[in-house]
Amino acid sequence: MTKPPYWDEAIRSLAARDSVIAGLIAAYPGLHLTRRGDPFTTLARAIVGQQISVKAAQTIWERLLGACDSGAALPLDPARVQRRRITTLRGCGLSERKAEYIRDLARHFTSSRLDPKAWPALDDEALIAALVDVKGIGRWTAEMFLMFHEMRADVLPVDDIGLQKAVAMHYFDGARPTLAELRMLAENWQPYRSVATWYLWRSLDPIPVEY
Repeated sequence: MTKPPYWDEAIRSLAARDSVIAGLIAAYPGLHLTRRGDPFTTLARAIVGQQISVKAAQTIWERLLGACDSGAALPLDPARVQRRRITTLRGCGLSERKAEYIRDLARHFTSSRLDPKAWPALDDEALIAALVDVKGIGRWTAEMFLMFHEMRADVLPVDDIGLQKAVAMHYFDGARPTLAELRMLAENWQPYRSVATWYLWRSLDPIPVEY
């Protein structure tokens, strides 16, 4: 898996500034962020997986691929998704709302309202704003996408429960920090807040998560 180009510099910089992160980097050597899938497939999977188990999400995903004449090795085609009726998508196990969300996501891609070629020119907040314009994509999902697909180096998902829990454990003697306290702590991690967050997640679950 390709390592983000900033990763080595990030871990050197963070280790020199923060003893907690330094310890986590030492505890999990050789691991790094990895990208999986194309943009549309990644976002569609995120919508499918909202508020259900991983097993249920995988079952629905496989049915969706079949309904859209796709396969596990092929990216999901937004044009095919857009042509499918809501009833067809519901038949895959999607709720009415999620079926509408998936169709809306497909429309954003087919109309180029979401255009991956334009994303490198957008800063993090501009790209988040473009993503949350899609029904069913909130800020947290957009932040995960920036971290895990776009490999943005300086994303801080302050609303993430895992990050809050890890910061409480390592920095606040188990007390959950306020969002202001979390942001203030994370100022020391800039411009590599994604990397610091990723290592703090590792302290809760050593197996890297992919989105």
